[in-house]
Amino acid sequence: MNILDQLSSTPLYLISGIIILFVAGMSIFFLIRSYRAGLLLGMDKVKLKRAITSSVTFSILPSVSILLGVIALSGTLGIPLPWLRLSVIGALHYETSVADIAAKSIGLSGLNVSEMTLEAFTTIALLMTMGIIWGCVCSIFFGKSYSKKLQGNSSKKGSGKSFGDSAMTAMFIGLITAYTGSYIGQLIQLKNGSLVVTGQYLQLIAFAFSALAMAIFTYFAEKKKMVWLDNFSIAGSMLTGMAAAVIFGMIF
Repeated sequence: MNILDQLSSTPLYLISGIIILFVAGMSIFFLIRSYRAGLLLGMDKVKLKRAITSSVTFSILPSVSILLGVIALSGTLGIPLPWLRLSVIGALHYETSVADIAAKSIGLSGLNVSEMTLEAFTTIALLMTMGIIWGCVCSIFFGKSYSKKLQGNSSKKGSGKSFGDSAMTAMFIGLITAYTGSYIGQLIQLKNGSLVVTGQYLQLIAFAFSALAMAIFTYFAEKKKMVWLDNFSIAGSMLTGMAAAVIFGMIF
């Protein structure tokens, strides 16, 4: 049995499936409770059903990018773990980057299935879990006070933006900066006192074309009032970046 067969074994499917079914059951439970609460408040049934239908529609389209993440990770980590992570608590950008960092930290060249072992898989899964669990833990103890801070509008001070808006912008810029620096560092490295171009440029190619695709989506969504394009922006940008990396890799 090869490593991918072991990582996609029946017990792992059962464990992941049970957890995902439990979370899906919770979602259905609160959906029913919310619907009944809306009726008790006197809300129109037609509007409630329309809200449910539109929510389902606009949830399916963005999830295409999540599916791409599962497919990308399943080639190295099997299907159950990525499926579980990206269905319950994981974030697409977090799972892929942390899995790669964990793989390299234990001596692998990256997420390479030919180098994967059960010990490496365990370490990667543990690091992915420990790195993201603190959001849940902090929400339990600090969520209420933090939510009040996020909702507090700082327009009284003349900025016109809330703390939440500024925090999300700062975190996004920090994330993009870290990724860009990492990709440049993989392309140009310092060896024996000299700068060496390694030729690892595909990450930057994917990054640049993804950013260009996102800019195009944003332009049409905001300037041309084609708001429905927002539902395709993440998936479309990912596919564009991946396609560009594949094409450049084949040509050069």
